[in-house]
Formats: sequence, C-alpha cells, structure tokens
Amino acid sequence: MTAQILLLYYSHEGRTAELARHAARGVEAADAEAMLRTVPRVSSVAEAVEPAVPEAGAPYASLEDLRACDGLLLGSPTRFGNMAAPLKYFLDGTSGLWLDGSLVDKPAGVFTSTSSLHGGQETTLLTMVLPLIHHGMIWVGIPYTDASIRETRTGGGPYGASHLAAPWNESLSQHERDLAHALGKRVARLAQMLAVSRA
Repeated sequence: MTAQILLLYYSHEGRTAELARHAARGVEAADAEAMLRTVPRVSSVAEAVEPAVPEAGAPYASLEDLRACDGLLLGSPTRFGNMAAPLKYFLDGTSGLWLDGSLVDKPAGVFTSTSSLHGGQETTLLTMVLPLIHHGMIWVGIPYTDASIRETRTGGGPYGASHLAAPWNESLSQHERDLAHALGKRVARLAQMLAVSRA
C-alpha cells in the first residue's frame, strides 16, 4: 500500500514552502505519495482574499484532502510564537472532520520558519500540534538519533523541522534540509505502518 501524505502549509516569503518541498522528498524516499497543498491569505476580517485557484505553486487545500490523507505534515511561518492566521483559519474550519473522527490515529509532523533566533520556533511547533491532538492524530517529532539535531546551528529540533531565516542563513542550511527530509520520511513510514495495521 502507498500512503498518501498531505503537506499542508502557508508560506509568506517562500521559506516554509521550501521546508515543505524537502519534507516531500523525505515522504517520497519512504515510497509514499507527497501531496503539497497551501491555504490562501486572509484579511483582517478573516475572509479569503486570494483567487479560488492559485496562480502558481501548490493548489489550495480542501477538507477532503485532509480526510483522504494517511498522514499530515503541517507548516507555517512563526507569528508571535504561533502559526500564521491563514493556516489557523483553515484549521478552524475542520470541526466536521473532528466530529466524524476522520483524522484519528493518523501521524502528523509540524514545521516552521522565522526570521529571528529566539522568534518562537518551538512554541509555534507546539501550538500547531494542539488542534491535531484534538483531532486524535499522533504527533511525530524528530528523534535525537538523527545527528542533524545535535549538529544544527540554525533550525530544527525534536518538536519538528524549522528554518532560521536570518541574513546569514537566507536559504535553508544543510541541517535544516536534512531535518525536513527526515521528518517527512518518518511521518510517511509511520503512516504506512499504521495504514497496514488498520487494513
């Protein structure tokens, strides 16, 4: 069986999207299918302000994408230690999936990017997991057996993959790419194992 992993993210400057692409390569390295999806920007009155179909990049996510996936990788830039409003807005609309248990026992990992060293990467990863736990998903982090966690001087850690978008680290460092890849591969591997056990 080939597991389908949804990589659902919002990216403002492109760094979170880059993390998503490296995580997708990890998913594919585990012989699973990576499905990249994004969400539109929202206005200050919480209404969508983007066209129905994006002009470039990943298509917009639907609730059916979430329902159909075997695992999830969720990504957002950091906004004051929390996920960005567009992703939160999308997740706030998933109560139907919560009511019917569509995401129960599916593995999920999280990733983020921020422009400052102490900009809230860990709190963002932790707060992104909260709605997933309410959905009954299984949180997947990155174990310390991955050497990149011990060696990184930029982003990444046990809670999930991250990128520090500092002037001296404008594109993803090798450790950041490796950790995103490792997270994608781990979520995909666990999704395949769990899907087989449910069959």
